[in-house]
Amino acid sequence: MDDTSHTYFIILIHEKGTFDMSAFTQKAIREAFLKLLHEKPLSKITIRSIAETCGINRNTFYYYYQDLPQLVEAIISEDAEQIIQAHPSVESIEACLDAAIGFAQAHRQAVLHIYRSVNRDIYEHYQWRICDHVVSSYIDRLLTGRNVSEPDRQLITDYASCLCFGMILGWLEHGMQDDVRARFHRLCALKQGEVERMIAKCEESR
Repeated sequence: MDDTSHTYFIILIHEKGTFDMSAFTQKAIREAFLKLLHEKPLSKITIRSIAETCGINRNTFYYYYQDLPQLVEAIISEDAEQIIQAHPSVESIEACLDAAIGFAQAHRQAVLHIYRSVNRDIYEHYQWRICDHVVSSYIDRLLTGRNVSEPDRQLITDYASCLCFGMILGWLEHGMQDDVRARFHRLCALKQGEVERMIAKCEESR
């Protein structure tokens, strides 16, 4: 283990305070991986380079993760769950996208490298889960006390989720170069009242 790896471990121990070896080691692996992922494409990262960055051996990595795709999924799924737990209720369709892009904005280059890799489907799966959750929370809030059937509720939710999800994928396809939040807020302004009108039509048809 070189001096850089020692320093990396000391910093993590200091930040964590209490010491849980298993959680600590997984945290070190994940943070080392994200650090490398900000610097280079996923295809250029090896398990050896992750191990060297955080000062462990390869066997320790394999104790916790089968391979790099499993590590990618562990990181994204953990963040997705944190976002879902943090948003039990959403007050606007604009807030749905704001919540859904949290991880991507915090780790822009890392997310782009994942999205442009063979593990893109992992990212898309959890991005959809986040979009579906926050939009469902928003739609459920709107439908409180309204006479809308379950199939119509699901249809409206799917429509709004696809809108949010599609904007995010388009943003990623263009290298996150535009202001996706501003564009989505502008789109919502142009479509203002659309969801409410859909709900009213659902009630009329019952």
